[in-house]
Parts: sequence; structure tokens; C-alpha cells
Amino acid sequence: MSQSAPLPTTVAELQALVLEQQTSIENMVREIAARDDQIERLKAQIDKLRRMYFGSKSEKLARQIDKLEAQLEDLTAGQGAAETRGRPDKTSTAPPGRAPTREPLPPHLPRDEIELTPNPACPKCATTMQRLGEDVSEQLARVAAAFKVIRTIRHKLCCPDCGHIEQPAMPSLPIEHSIAHPSLLADIAVSKFADHQPLYRQSEIAARDGVTLDRASMGRWIGQIAELCGPLVEAIQRYVLVPGKVHVDDTPVAVLAPGNGKTVTGRFWVYVRDDHRSGSTEPAAVWFDFSSNRKGVHPQTRLAAFRGILQADAYAGFDQLYANGEIHEAACWDHARRYIYDVHARTPTLDTQQLLEMIGELYRIEADIRGKAPDERLRFRQEKSKPLLAKLEATIRVKLATLSTKSALAKAINYSLNHWAALVFYCEDGRVEISNVLAENALRCVALGRKNYLFVGSDSGGERAAAMYSLIGSAKLNGINPRAYMEYVLTHIADHKISRIDELLPWNVADKLRPPTPPTPLTG
Repeated sequence: MSQSAPLPTTVAELQALVLEQQTSIENMVREIAARDDQIERLKAQIDKLRRMYFGSKSEKLARQIDKLEAQLEDLTAGQGAAETRGRPDKTSTAPPGRAPTREPLPPHLPRDEIELTPNPACPKCATTMQRLGEDVSEQLARVAAAFKVIRTIRHKLCCPDCGHIEQPAMPSLPIEHSIAHPSLLADIAVSKFADHQPLYRQSEIAARDGVTLDRASMGRWIGQIAELCGPLVEAIQRYVLVPGKVHVDDTPVAVLAPGNGKTVTGRFWVYVRDDHRSGSTEPAAVWFDFSSNRKGVHPQTRLAAFRGILQADAYAGFDQLYANGEIHEAACWDHARRYIYDVHARTPTLDTQQLLEMIGELYRIEADIRGKAPDERLRFRQEKSKPLLAKLEATIRVKLATLSTKSALAKAINYSLNHWAALVFYCEDGRVEISNVLAENALRCVALGRKNYLFVGSDSGGERAAAMYSLIGSAKLNGINPRAYMEYVLTHIADHKISRIDELLPWNVADKLRPPTPPTPLTG
């Protein structure tokens, strides 16, 4: 990300700046050395456990390996994030410390060469310059699910009269001094956070093509990607939380506790802005947040400046947000129906069947007005849904009077009655949905990821995952291939000004990502 800060103007200030940077470099060297040692220890532990696991079906051992893999991945991602924060601009060198081991790029891969030649006329004296030499750099790319090497050849020209040497600048890369091309970085990120493939599995898949992708390097790249994309994720957050209507939900995730290898329960929160069902043409977006617990302070802090409609479940942590009347509660009929359905699934009766059918009719009404303008949806609901809701309320109140307060159906009915005002609020505003399914759908990526990689390595690992989920999820909501979007972002973000970061939001680059129209075949 291109940024510039004014340099000090006095010698004393410059000396202070140099001392500060020297101290920072020394601290960075120590941190990198310690982290490298820990990475090597973890890799050795994992390799040892894998040898022990060979031929065994020990679930406990497999779980221990997964824990160590998550810890290693998080550690290397933290290393990548630290390296990116420590890079003031694209011309700086790699952070001091031990250079990471780097496998040579496989010679069997095809090479695409990009040749950059300066203007032959010398900019100093206009004499035609002569060839002096060239610099060659290589990055590993992944194009159409196949590895290849992209060679960038920058020719040098030398002026025979004045000796001036001219050479095109190296195209900007998201991670300087790395073999990773933006296409490879995008593929790794999307494979992990959209296709739910842990990094060690991606490494095994690459090995089948004869390519060595060290999982520690990939972990470091993930950290660098998340750090680079931080301002873009913040732009998505600002867009999602503008006053209006937002869908919110949360889901648990296991987080490795530092030191003891045990897990604690963290939380992913999802905030969705999507009004397409009420006829809006504004882009949809999703923003994920991570917290180490489920305390209400987390959504209360995020939504402190929000005004409008909050569509969510009946989580008590939201109650404080509704207190001043500037945020209106819209509940979810999916939750109310689920309580009744669970009772019906265990002990079906005519009463539970009737209640489910009445709720089903409410959903059928919504299907008929999906995509209509808010005013039309409101009018239709007032005519069709409101009378049905009144009948449903009367029915469950009569039934409740005949039930034991401890019965499962009584508890299910009380859930609806306790939140009745929020459940029927959708009949007072055409923008509101009957359910919170938009937020629940957005959280599916987390649920699928949990099945494959089981753990988040740390709280900072959860924050990085939330950032990636935000970018990939927002691309999907706008019908954009997330891999193409991430490659575009990573190709441009290193040189992009923070003041214009909104230009990289998915809907603002969609026209640049559509595949070209195939040519019309010639006939005759």
C-alpha cells in the first residue's frame, strides 16, 4: 500500500529516527530468530507424529497433528504479517534475520516471459542507447489450475555517448522478494478460506505436480496477504455498517490456547448488507469479525454508530442496542419455526402440524413478493401476512393455556410470544426480511471450514480468517469469482493509495474481471 510520511528536517530528529529504527530492527531480528526456531521445532514434531501415525488409526494422534498444523500455520502467518508491517515501501529489502530456505523453481514447468525494454532514446541526451544486459526474476504462478513460471526479463540499455543506463522498473508484487505470483497467492487463500483446504493439504496437492510449496512459506504468505488487505477489509466494514439494515449472526470456532495445546471457544460474527430481496440495486457485502468470546460488548461496539434495522436472533447481547430506539429489532421466523419443528420431529401432533403449516404460509407469501420494492412488499404483507399472524398468535395463546409450563411445546410457543413484536416487525417495514437467512448463509463457510481444519491457531489467526472471509464472501455476493477477484486485488494493492481503496471493492472491479466474450465463429 503506497504511503509516504515527511522526513525529519533537523539533524537531531534524523538521529533519533535512525536510533529508533535500529532498535526496531534489532527487536525484529530477535523475534524472527525465535519464531524461526519455533517453526522448525513444530515442523519436526509434526513430521515425527506423522511417522508415528503411519499405519495407525489413532483419532487422538490425528487430532494432535491437526493442532500442531494449526499452530504452525498461525505462527508463520504472524511472521508474514510482521514482515509486511515492517516494510515501509516496495523498494525496501526483506526484513533482517535468517533468509527463508527457498526451493528452486522446477525446471519442467512452462515459462511465460514478459520482456520489458526501455525507450531506446536516451532520456538524458536523446542518443540511441545500446544493450547492456538484463535482470531476470521468476515467480511461481498458478493459471487455470496448472503451475507455470512467469519470467520477467528487464532489458538494460546503455547510452554510448553519456553512459546513461536505462531499465524498466520491476512490476510491483504484493510480496517483495518472493517467488509467489499474485495468482498463486490468490489460489492459496481461496483454496483455504473458500474451498476449506488446509495449507498442508495444499502442499501435498502441489507435490503431485512436482512443485514444492512449503507450508511454512504459505502460512507466512497468508499473514502478508491479510496485512496488505487490511485497509480493503476496513472499507467493506464501513460499507456494510452504514445506517439502514444489517443482518447479524455468530458461530463458535475452536481456538488453540497458547501454551497448553488445549482449545477455547472463540466466535465469528457476520454482518451482511444485502437488500436485493427488497428491490435494491446497491451491491451486497459481508463483513466478518472475530472475538475470543461471545460477550455482548463485541456487537455493541461494532454497531455503536449504526442506526436502522438490526435483523438477528434473540441473543441478549443485542438488547442494549435497542434501548435508545435508534436501532429497531427484527427477529427471525426461522428460529421460531425451528423450536416448533423440533417438537414436531420428536412427537408429531395435529397441533404442531397446524402451526408449521401456518408459518409455511407466511413464507409462501414472501416468495411471491421477493425482489419487489419495499412499498409493494409492505402493502402485500399488510393485506396477506398481518391477518395470518393475528390468527397464529391467537392460536398459540389458546394452545399455551392447555399445556404444562414445562412441556417442550410450551417452551417453543413462549419463544415466539416473548419476541412477538420483533417477529411481526417485518410487516411494518418493507425492507425487513421474514428471516435472518442471509446471515446464516454467510456463515456456512465457517461451518464447512471447521470440518476440515478443526481449529484456529490463535486470536490473531481468527482475525486473519475473518478478513479473508470478508473479501471472498463479498466477491461471491456480487457474482464474482473469488479467485479472480483476489488475484486482481493482490496484483494492484501494493501500489494502490489508501485514500482510493474503495476502488478495489468487488463491485467496483467487476467489469475488469468478466471473461472476454468469445469471438463469433466465421462461416461461409
